[in-house]
Formats: sequence, C-alpha cells, structure tokens
Amino acid sequence: MEIFSIDNIASTTDRWEDKVILIVEDVESNYLFLAATLRRSGASLVWARQGEEAIEMIKSGRKFDLVLMDVQLAGMDGYEVTSKIKELRPDLPIVAQTAYAMLGEKEKSYNAGCDDYLAKPIRPSLLIQTISKYL
Repeated sequence: MEIFSIDNIASTTDRWEDKVILIVEDVESNYLFLAATLRRSGASLVWARQGEEAIEMIKSGRKFDLVLMDVQLAGMDGYEVTSKIKELRPDLPIVAQTAYAMLGEKEKSYNAGCDDYLAKPIRPSLLIQTISKYL
C-alpha cells in the first residue's frame, strides 16, 4: 500500500495576526512565493532585499518575531547577516533558506546562528510547520 503526502496549507489553523516576519531575500520571485504562502497566516511581512538593510531594520528597534534568511545574498551573505542580527537580538528566531542544499550547508547555517533550515524549493506546508515551531 502506497502512502501519498498532500502538500496542503489550506487546512492550516495557525494565525499570526500579531506577528511580524522579516523576509531577507534578494530575488523578487522568491519573496513573492513566500508572501503568497504566508498570506493566510495573517502575519505582517517586511521585505529586506539586502542583508545590510535587514541589519539596519533590526538596529532601528522594529519589532520582528522571526526572520526568513536567504543565505545566498548579493553583497553580505546570509550567514554573516545572521551572525550580526544574533549579536543584536540573540533571541530572534532565524530560519535559513537556500537553493544550495549541499553537504555542510545545514551545519554552516546552524554555526552562523540560524535556528532552523529550509532547502529550496520550499514546500509550503514545511514552511508553515517550521515557522509554527517559533511563533
């Protein structure tokens, strides 16, 4: 007997109306995918296209409950950005996301201070499940 897994987020009951998620992503289509996937959650989304911009947002004291961090950013990479954010807000959960799911990438993410890791292409249900652990 085969077991089929259906990737369905329509039944998700997680509601995060009072939460703010910072998405650090330099590719617009990737941001749009994440935004569309998270739309039903009710969370407020803030987009930083560059790591430096994300760091400035954290320094400004803006309230964020979670960061989705692309590790392959132009300029300062996501590992370095994560380290700097963790210096400022060690308690802020950061979930790494990368298309380069090579051996060692997961460990590199954790060593930089990420709390979790998602390999692209990201399944919507896995994204929701991962975020649910922290919100």
